Amino acid sequence: MAFDKGHADGDVLRTIDDKDSPANYDREHEIPISSPQPRPPLSLLQKIHVSASIILLFLNYFSAQFILSYFQTSFSTTLNLSSASYGLLSGYATGIVYALLALPIAYLADYFPRARVWTLAAASTWWSLSVIFQSLSHNFWQVLLARISMGIGQSCVEALSISLISDMIQWRNVFLGSSVFYVGVYIGEAVSGQIALAFPDDSEGWRVALRSIGITGIVLAVLVGVVIRDPKRQDSVVGSASRFEDGGAPARREDKLASARMELRGTVSYVLHMRSFWLLVLSAAFRQLAGNVFGYYMPSYLANTYPDKPELLSRYGIIVGVVGSVTVLAGGGLTSLLWHRTKLTPLYLTGIGGMISALFVLLMVFSRDIADGNQDRGIKILYSMMSLAYLTAESWLGALNGLIALLLPPRYKTFGLAIWSTIQVLVYSSGPAIIGLALRNTDVASPTYTKDTQVALAVIIPICYWIAGVGFLCAVPLLKRDFTEQISSSTLGRGKKVGVLSFAILLSALVIALFVASIVIAAK
Repeated sequence: MAFDKGHADGDVLRTIDDKDSPANYDREHEIPISSPQPRPPLSLLQKIHVSASIILLFLNYFSAQFILSYFQTSFSTTLNLSSASYGLLSGYATGIVYALLALPIAYLADYFPRARVWTLAAASTWWSLSVIFQSLSHNFWQVLLARISMGIGQSCVEALSISLISDMIQWRNVFLGSSVFYVGVYIGEAVSGQIALAFPDDSEGWRVALRSIGITGIVLAVLVGVVIRDPKRQDSVVGSASRFEDGGAPARREDKLASARMELRGTVSYVLHMRSFWLLVLSAAFRQLAGNVFGYYMPSYLANTYPDKPELLSRYGIIVGVVGSVTVLAGGGLTSLLWHRTKLTPLYLTGIGGMISALFVLLMVFSRDIADGNQDRGIKILYSMMSLAYLTAESWLGALNGLIALLLPPRYKTFGLAIWSTIQVLVYSSGPAIIGLALRNTDVASPTYTKDTQVALAVIIPICYWIAGVGFLCAVPLLKRDFTEQISSSTLGRGKKVGVLSFAILLSALVIALFVASIVIAAK
């Protein structure tokens, strides 16, 4: 594919021989694909090193996925936590710090050459130490500070890892590489289930589990710093992305600060001018909100619903680990296979898959009611519906985040990914906070708490799945335009400025209100 450079202002992106080149044309949607320059083939040793690096990034991410909800009852009882306190610890305790620090850390990792790997290793060490400090906590305030500290370390891990993966391999395989990374989410849940079975559900079990996870994380962080090398940046798949970057390093030392400001503005400007970004990020945020509520409340809810099934958490974790891992890899592989035919696969997988999955989630939540209270029949319904729910909903993480990485300006993709993830964190962290406040006067060990949790799960998860699904499908024409039309670098229109500012004010007000309310109630 060649680009017409006859327009000095660069406002129009033209392609020559798109329709004559099947490899560079989306035949289903008639969209020319702006392919970056292919990277030279890797040698066998390089392939082995890249594979080992991606697996190490996966292991590092997986160790951060320990699900505290498997120990919710003993954890809350030991520290005398209310429902509001647990909701705060599960949501904004890490979410706010994540939002405050993810952007500057990611920006600095991009700005300083070869800094991504060492930043990742340092961040992983920090959150691992914070996990160990959580195990030493004896009251709400101590564990809150430890969770906040953990949020500092975790704030940039995802953005840095996806940024590195997107530069390690050929661009069309980024989706599969990102999917391998996100297998950590599902294996983390599976291992959490086995940990919950291996350690006693008492005042010491959760402490020992946290220490084990923290020590493992420190070892992996050291390996990340030793084994992984910061790769050369790949081109974006959108030709106009480079127009928003500074052309090179500043010539004089005194120009560095000015250059940094210019590059920062360029990346933010690019994200603001993308037609699809804001609808995509809001849709992903609602999808993650549903997943966050699922992860923090579903295991304990099911354990309380099926008290005569002590093996439930272990099998729950196995289903999540096996079905979730297979599904997310299938989504990444399918996106890679179909990329030359259509680049809209991640949106369809996420949107349609989530809407279908909402039905299976409802059947999960009410499985014992459907079985007329019989635990043996109910557990069979639960396992089958849960498998179908994960099979239809979980193909999206690697494919969608890989797509976002390829849409962003190469030199500052980590910063762009941090913007992407920070907005999502601030939205989805509201889920546990809202549930915690709603159940603040209910004993976590009571039947009333289980019934109220059932209602919350049955309402929040399906609604968020459908909101996200509709949003992703509505983003399809906008994403087409981002690929086929030059993204303008002109001044933002008044309507968009008002929309972005209004969203920022509303989101900030929501975060502050929920955080303050949770702190006040937890302090009583």
